[in-house]
Order: sequence, then C-alpha cells, then structure tokens
Amino acid sequence: MSRLVATFFGAGLLPWAPGTWGSLAALIIGWGIERYLGFWPLVVATLLSVIIGFWACRTELRDKPGDDPSEIVIDEVAGMWIAMLFPAAGFAMRDMSMVWPGPIAAFLLFRLFDIKKPWLVGRADRRHDADGVMLDDIWAGIFAGIVTLILAALYHVVLI
Repeated sequence: MSRLVATFFGAGLLPWAPGTWGSLAALIIGWGIERYLGFWPLVVATLLSVIIGFWACRTELRDKPGDDPSEIVIDEVAGMWIAMLFPAAGFAMRDMSMVWPGPIAAFLLFRLFDIKKPWLVGRADRRHDADGVMLDDIWAGIFAGIVTLILAALYHVVLI
C-alpha cells in the first residue's frame, strides 16, 4: 500500500521526469477536486496527502537512508496541492472556482522551486532522509503559492 501511495498510483512510474508527471497528475486531480467538490475538500485532500505522504516515504525509505527515488511522487502531490491552495483560497473568497492561469502558474512555479531548490527547499532536501523528501516539496509548494498570489495581485493592480 505504501508503494501505491508513494508513486501516486503509478504516476511516478512513468518514464522521463516522474516528478513532473506526479505534479501534473496532482494539478489535474486537485483542480477537479476544487472545481467539482469545492475549496474545503481540496484542503482536506492536501492535509491527507501530507500525512499519508510522510507515512509512505518513511515506510518506503526505512532501509534506504539518503535515498530519494524519482518514482516517489507523493511529495510532489502534496507540494502541488499546497501551491494550489493559495489561488483556490482567493477564488473561494469570491465564491468562484479556480480558473486559469492560477493553477497553471502554481504548477509552473512549484516545478521551478522544486527543481532549483532555493533556501528552505534546498535545506530540507539536504536532510537526506524520508522527512526531507516530503519537506522540500512542502516548502516549494508554500513558496509557489505565495508567488502565485503576488503575481495575481500585480496583474490585477498594475495591469487592470
């Protein structure tokens, strides 16, 4: 069961850039959750992905200290959904479902922070343990969400 969760039901087993595949799967599913079920179910799904993600990473990496196998993408799912919560909250305050470019910006920024690993993202990644696998993507999601909101504010204040 931990393997199924860690690979996000096989998304992490896709060839070439499994982290991007996992993030893309999270974008599509998260956007669907928010669109058809609402903001609060996305919050619940995000919290569950974080909690279950820590369990799955700890279980899968128990005897593999320092490993961060590319097929483990539950961390990308958790981080991506965290990033999506920021624009989703903004739309929820206006009684609307998310529309692009909010989720797309969150996806692109999340991938940028996850790949470049600045500041706290890199520090968490350098832990080289199961918790670090999750924490770097949690930080990347937080930073991506904040920058998404900043860009949205700039667009709406400066350009409109």
